[in-house]
Amino acid sequence: MREAKNPQQFTPLDHESRPTVDTAAAAHYLHLAQQTLRIYACKESGPLRPRRINGRLHWVTADIRRLLGVA
Repeated sequence: MREAKNPQQFTPLDHESRPTVDTAAAAHYLHLAQQTLRIYACKESGPLRPRRINGRLHWVTADIRRLLGVA
């Protein structure tokens, strides 16, 4: 099993206060590969739709919580 070269520390989802998170954080919370989220954005076919802020994908934290069933 390969480990990430630069492991990131993520805030627990129930403590996340930002309205949107980047693709790396969203992938961590959803247990998906970042590329899967990028495909969702490109094809507009996934359960979540990102917001594009300054040309970068940001995922709405409330949508991630809703999808996971977290209050």
